[in-house]
Order: sequence, then C-alpha cells, then structure tokens
Amino acid sequence: MKIGNLEKTYRVESGKHFRLKDFDPADTGDCPSKEYAEKALQQGIQSTVELQNMLYAQDKWAVLLIFQAMDAAGKDGAISHVMSGVNPQGCQVYSFKVPTPTELQHDFLWRTTCSLPERGHIGIFNRSYYEEVLVVRVHPEILKSEKTPPSLVGKKIWDERFEDIRCFERHMSRSGTVIRKFFLHLSKKEQKQRFLARLDHPEKNWKFSAADIRERKYWDDYQDAYEDMIRNTASEEAPWYVVPADNKWFTRLVVSTVLVDTLESLKLSYPKVDAATRKELEAAKKELLARK
Repeated sequence: MKIGNLEKTYRVESGKHFRLKDFDPADTGDCPSKEYAEKALQQGIQSTVELQNMLYAQDKWAVLLIFQAMDAAGKDGAISHVMSGVNPQGCQVYSFKVPTPTELQHDFLWRTTCSLPERGHIGIFNRSYYEEVLVVRVHPEILKSEKTPPSLVGKKIWDERFEDIRCFERHMSRSGTVIRKFFLHLSKKEQKQRFLARLDHPEKNWKFSAADIRERKYWDDYQDAYEDMIRNTASEEAPWYVVPADNKWFTRLVVSTVLVDTLESLKLSYPKVDAATRKELEAAKKELLARK
C-alpha cells in the first residue's frame, strides 16, 4: 500500500534553501482518507517488526530516531503507535527533560551520548541535544546555569553548536548509527485546540502544564529557531523530516513509512550459519529426537 513517496516528500537533507513556511502543517499528501492511512500504518508496523528482528539478529547497525516539536504536537503518540509491535529488547526510548545537576557538569552532548542505541537496536530520543539550540536559544538566560565559561559564550555560540552537532552526527553515521530526525510541524491553531481538549477532558488534565501556555507566547521565536536548526543541521547522512502534525493519523503514517524505508535500505538479513555450526545443529536435533 503506497501513498506517493512520503519519505522523499518531507525529507530535508540540505538546508540551503529551507523555509519552514513552505511546509503545511495540515498537509495529508495523496492520502485519500484517515481509514486508508490507518490500514497503511498497520502494514508499516508489521514490516517494522520483521525488519527490527533482522536488525537485532544481524547486530551490525544501530538506528537513532530523534523527535522534536512544539508542545502537543503528538511526539508520544507517534512513538507509541509506530513502535507498537517492536520487541522491547531491541528498542530503547529516552525522554530528555530539564538537565539534572550531574548533566550540567558536562558538555551539552554528554547526557544524550550516554543513551545512544547499541548495535542491533533502535533508539528513540523524545527531545534531544537539539533542545540546546531551541529552548536555550529562545531563553538565553538558561546558558548561565550551564556553567560554560563566559569567555566561550559569544555571538557565534549557536553556529558553533550547529557545527558540533553536524560533526557528532557525521561521526555516528560513519560508526554505523543511522540517524533520522523528525520535526512534527504543528500549527498554532491546532496546538490551541489540543490544549483546550486537555483542559476540557479530566482524563487528559495530567498532560497540561501552565508552562505550556507561557511557552506559547514565544511561538514565533521557536519557529525561527526550528527553521534555523533544520537549515544548519540537515544533511544527507542525518536528514530532517518536516512532518505535518495537524492530523495525528497522517503524522504517524509518515513516521512509519520513513522508518520502514530506512530499515529496508540497510539490506538486512538473518546471519547465515556456517558449515561447522550447521553440523552442530544437526547433531543437537538428532540428540533431541533420540530422547524422550
């Protein structure tokens, strides 16, 4: 079940001419309906399960999925739906919130580096080191708490952090970690509706925080920060996907499609058994059959 080429439609691997306004948060591509998308998503989940088993068995590649978005864009839902059938032994999810005192004693890449996926695993970062060029950029006063020597916090600090990130992702790519980054592109209008839904439904109250409203005041600043982030860190080895997020069912389909296409590109297969091991297996089978 194919719906155009979703992987290429929303992929950004060169930020030279990137503009966030060129992407519509309400876009649903060529998808004819929500029901059609949900069926396609189920097929994608089944393919992911099979491919992830081979990834785990082959134990060569690691896959890192990074999710960034404004509040209420649907990161948690996308992760839980797309990865619903994956073997937990081969998948690790980390949510990065406010840095701890221990994390602040290190460079800004340290805490996420400690959580990178092992070979054979899929790692998921719900927010990531990109917070350092997003929330910290929108609220530069946070820099003071990071204990970076003042002489190193100059006008070029954001360009320097972009360079550090590009080098880090290039290094990881060359080491066998395949990186795919998703920006769930939500409209301000839809965010408002989702916040109201959290307030109107008691079972969703726990999702709401007064801080969400405070951050909404900086909407334009965040949009500028996201645009600059993608423009400066999109690359062939670690592309960004600007995923329309106003319709959760379409968001999940795009993420699933990208993941399946990524795993398929690795030409995965189960390890082949050599002659000596095959002989041992046959001997073991004979022994089992001979016993009660």
